[in-house]
Amino acid sequence: MADTESKALKVKEKAEVATPAEQTRPGLVFTPAADIFETDKEITLLADMPGVKAGDLNIDLHENVLTLDGFVKSPEAADEVDVIREYRTGKYYRQFTLSQVIDRGKIDAELKDGVLRLKLPKVEAARPRKIAVKSS
Repeated sequence: MADTESKALKVKEKAEVATPAEQTRPGLVFTPAADIFETDKEITLLADMPGVKAGDLNIDLHENVLTLDGFVKSPEAADEVDVIREYRTGKYYRQFTLSQVIDRGKIDAELKDGVLRLKLPKVEAARPRKIAVKSS
């Protein structure tokens, strides 16, 4: 139990994509941490993208693949010189494969306080429903 609790308390660092050979542009590429929640009506995806502005975020859905692609720019002004740099800038990139239960035409995205919230509604046929029992 104590081991599980200590793992839960560790802060996850901004991690680079594990395979830099796949990159086609220079610079750092990060994999945003993500949480996924589900209700009867929708799936919610949260992606941690600190420093990314809405104008620097692209969300693309092609076939069954949802791609998140965002860029975080350096926060210093043009006349400032680095003394210490711990804030890492670069590109965020992550892909998810969507199942057929998602209603692709109703996906909603909101970026607030560095967290992207995607609401992925389920198609009506995939939602649970009660079936009335008739007696004869």
